Amino acid sequence: MIINTGQRTDIPAFYPEWFANRIKEGFVCVRNPYNPTQVSRYLLRPDLVDVIGFCTKNPEPFFPYLDLVKEFGQFWYVTITPYGKDIEPGVPDKERVLDSFKYLSKRAGINSIGWRYDPIFVSDKYSVDFHLSSFDKMARELDGYTKVAVISFIDLYEKVKRNFPEVKIVSEKDRLYLGQEIIKIAAAHGMLVKPCGEGTFLEKYGADCSGCMTISQYESAIGKKINAPKLKPSRKECACFLSGDIGAYDTCAHLCRYCYANNDVKMVLQNRKNHDPASPFLVGNYRPDDVIHDVPQKSWIDGQMNIFDFI
Repeated sequence: MIINTGQRTDIPAFYPEWFANRIKEGFVCVRNPYNPTQVSRYLLRPDLVDVIGFCTKNPEPFFPYLDLVKEFGQFWYVTITPYGKDIEPGVPDKERVLDSFKYLSKRAGINSIGWRYDPIFVSDKYSVDFHLSSFDKMARELDGYTKVAVISFIDLYEKVKRNFPEVKIVSEKDRLYLGQEIIKIAAAHGMLVKPCGEGTFLEKYGADCSGCMTISQYESAIGKKINAPKLKPSRKECACFLSGDIGAYDTCAHLCRYCYANNDVKMVLQNRKNHDPASPFLVGNYRPDDVIHDVPQKSWIDGQMNIFDFI
């Protein structure tokens, strides 16, 4: 099966010790965000977990624990955007994140890491030309360290409107122009652009519109065929395989203004206070009314066959 760490928070950046402890103890407990008394318990063993999917803006804090996950398949998406502290107050200096990306690529392998340049929004400060110049500079830095660049344009969910009221939807004209130019730049540096949840309008210009966190991406990372069950997509535009997420909403301290996972900054600060690195839960601990469900788990790898034998 696949364990995902990054749809609800940034575990490598803010909870590396906790995740290291979960790997050592071999299990993790996750509250249902919509029914907190329902708890899913996953075993964290390499014979059951085929791949761990990471999404982070700062992988460096987890570097001391990389040896703990070396027996697991893994795929990392590292988000590096050109925004400043006015938009991403908790994200480290981008040059440092670029250096961390390169280090992680060498450790995990070029097929096990991708670059996310998203979400893209346009303003007077962060103009179309600014984005193209920034993407080109970063692509040059990451040349030879990844084969994948994911882009998406900002979605105006209610929580985004509330936390970032001045942001505007990117026009169709700007989406098309930015997409075409980014595809060209990425290709010049050995990267395939994968739009995230953007439909297929960039496909004819050379983008791979089949999804970003997909089974095929995981297969490429581990070099093995994965027979995963079919899942209903989280939204109609999304083709990603999202299951077994062990994060929690309102826990990411990057506090990005466009964040889809944080509803309330005060709640983030409270949850951070309630975090115990020794607990099976990311926030808090067991409660008397918990109903714990041991999730059925098995390896989905197809007879340990190597997909590169068929290429």
